[in-house]
Amino acid sequence: MIIIGNTFSTIYEIVKKIPRGKVATYGQIALYAGNPRLSQVVGFALHSNPDRENIPCHRVVNRFGDISSSFAFGGENEQRELLLAEGVEFVNQTKVNLEKCLWDGE
Repeated sequence: MIIIGNTFSTIYEIVKKIPRGKVATYGQIALYAGNPRLSQVVGFALHSNPDRENIPCHRVVNRFGDISSSFAFGGENEQRELLLAEGVEFVNQTKVNLEKCLWDGE
């Protein structure tokens, strides 16, 4: 049984560790949270982020490096703008360069 409150808290603690200039994938966060099958739960947690100033959910992208097309970050291009401001490199308008910017979990 998954206890959402504890799972969300775990996800938030992991996301807080992603440094500026780096990104992680939903699957990577799920793996670090203890269950690689929780990628969708990671998405739900980030969408309901209670503390955007301290939980940098904009640093989480999909497994291909694509940013979110939703408005969860304050607008259609807000995630891209936040990542660019932190020095994250993109290969096109919507895809992060994972070779250079993927967080190694350290």
